[in-house]
Amino acid sequence: MDSQLHWAPKIGPAPRAKPIRKTHRLEARPPFQCVSLVLQGGGALGAYQAGVYQALAEADLHPDWIAGISIGAINAALIAGNPPEKRVERLRQFWEAVTTASPIGWFNDAAAAFVRGEMVRQAFNFASACRALVGGVPGFFAPHVPGPWLRPRGTLEALGYYTTRQLRATLEELVDFDRINAGPGRFSVGAVNVRTGNFVYFDTKTHHITVDHVMASGALPPGFPPVEIDGEFYWDGGLVSNTPLQWVVDNDTRHDNLIFQIDLWNARGDTPADMPDVLARQKAIQYSSRTRAQTDQFKRMQTLRRGLASYLDKLPESYRQGPEFEYLRQFADQTCYNVVHLIYQAQKYEGQAKDYEFSRLSMADHWQVGYNDAVRTLRHPEVLERHETVEGIFTFDLARDSRD
Repeated sequence: MDSQLHWAPKIGPAPRAKPIRKTHRLEARPPFQCVSLVLQGGGALGAYQAGVYQALAEADLHPDWIAGISIGAINAALIAGNPPEKRVERLRQFWEAVTTASPIGWFNDAAAAFVRGEMVRQAFNFASACRALVGGVPGFFAPHVPGPWLRPRGTLEALGYYTTRQLRATLEELVDFDRINAGPGRFSVGAVNVRTGNFVYFDTKTHHITVDHVMASGALPPGFPPVEIDGEFYWDGGLVSNTPLQWVVDNDTRHDNLIFQIDLWNARGDTPADMPDVLARQKAIQYSSRTRAQTDQFKRMQTLRRGLASYLDKLPESYRQGPEFEYLRQFADQTCYNVVHLIYQAQKYEGQAKDYEFSRLSMADHWQVGYNDAVRTLRHPEVLERHETVEGIFTFDLARDSRD
């Protein structure tokens, strides 16, 4: 199938499309001072992000800044907390540790490989999701026994259906938090303060990151209990916003930035036909966090900043004095951004339980799709070039249903 690059509307002419490259591997680093990786939350769908990162690593595109929420925070920690040559291996170790060969013990990997028909696959995935609900996920979470309703009020055991002690042990084994804090890259994860309801980012510029910060970002209620940090309790950042793009663009240090935004939920979809469709569509809309709208808003703001910078540069010296000029100058900006969208497109057989369906078969599918999407995107040279235009920001979205 041929692929087609979809350019977002812009002020001024779009760059002329160039021939698709034969490989996604790069000969030199793109002309950006910062490469950012933005990872959305989405539970079991997070294997898609791991596949994307594998392609980025093969292209020698190692991020300078990684920001994540929920499962995106976990993937971010696995990447930032390991040297570049070990990152894909650690991602693979994690995703193999938290997935199972089949929803029932006697069903082996060889048999699962033949589960490809849509109706059979739907039943397989449903059974796998039910297994996770009832028995938990190895290396990730397990049900509280007895349940939270039989625990004393005010205890953590009373505030979630599952314990995530297994996830803590997994992260402590696979992630070097000293490396995250030592840099040289920047690391950010989002969470919500349970008491105040405020959205908070734990960032290496302002915090010493520990396993607690990553776990707080993924503590989605009512399944998981909150995580205590410095006397406050935190839940999954996806309760407020499931995409950390806004944090990256608002806190950028005015460097040309190549941003890979890896989303696990697609805001666009078909009108539901039944109640299972309703539940799936509701979840997709809720957790997509309107990432396209955020990008459009940022584009408008960046156009204003660049226009202001151009205008201030043309003022005569007599107008460059006084507090008004100094105030305006702090908003002026000539920075260029490329925002590359990679969004997982759910299959028809995946219902509303796809984010807690942890079968090895689905994990491998998600990983492969992410890898293929990233490879196809990186083969377009326009994606990695700096474009000097009025608005200073380009967005790219290579539709998976297009051809290449």
